[in-house]
Amino acid sequence: MKAQSEFVAHLGEVFQDFGPVSARRMFGGYGVYHEDLMFALVADDVLYLKADAESAHHFLRHDLQQFEYLKRGKPTKMSYFMAPEGIFDDRAEAKRWATLACEAALRNRKKARSRKKTRPDDQ
Repeated sequence: MKAQSEFVAHLGEVFQDFGPVSARRMFGGYGVYHEDLMFALVADDVLYLKADAESAHHFLRHDLQQFEYLKRGKPTKMSYFMAPEGIFDDRAEAKRWATLACEAALRNRKKARSRKKTRPDDQ
């Protein structure tokens, strides 16, 4: 098994004031979790934080790029935005952005669960 990159290993320090985080390998990168909630991802040693319609403006205001990958040869955007550089030097700033990302991930989880409840059973 391939060891975590130094960048991913360092995220525990970055988010120390936020709380414990863990990383799991996925699709050539990592999912970053807090209390079993994925709130960030790492691709090519770049950290992206979860956003939604309620929080995306915070990222856009700082001109932070949205995570994008190729799906069947076409660029596909996901609801994750590049983390601001300041979080790597300021734990209070890291906590603020991680909280914002976790809130978006929680809203997304609740929406997904409510969609499952409203679907008719496949019987």
